[in-house]
Amino acid sequence: MKTIFDHIEQIKGKPHHVRKRIAIGTAAAGSGFIALIWLIGSFATNAFAIQGSSFAMSTGQAPVATTSASGTSGEGLAGAAAALKDAQAPAHIDIVDTSVAPTQKAPEQTTIPF
Repeated sequence: MKTIFDHIEQIKGKPHHVRKRIAIGTAAAGSGFIALIWLIGSFATNAFAIQGSSFAMSTGQAPVATTSASGTSGEGLAGAAAALKDAQAPAHIDIVDTSVAPTQKAPEQTTIPF
C-alpha cells in the first residue's frame, strides 16, 4: 500500500496540466466536503427553520409579543416606525452636528509605508 508521500512523489512526476487538474479537483473536493458538513450541521440545529411559519404569523394576524430590556411590552423598540410618537405626524429628519470642537485636537492621520 502506498503512503501519501509516495502518491505525492508520483504526482510530481506528471506534466504540469495534470498536476493543475489534480490540485483544482482536490481543492474542490475539500471545499465540497466542508460545505456538506456545514449544511448537515445547519439542518441538524434548525438554523434554516423559519421562525413563526404559521399562516397567521406570516400574514401578521397573530398577536406579536415584544418586550424591552425593562420587561415592558412595546417600549424600547428599534427602528424608524417605533421612534414615531404620533403615527399621523409627518416624517422628519433631525440633523446632528458632529464636528470637532475647536478646543479639541483633531486626530493625527497615521501613514503606514509599504
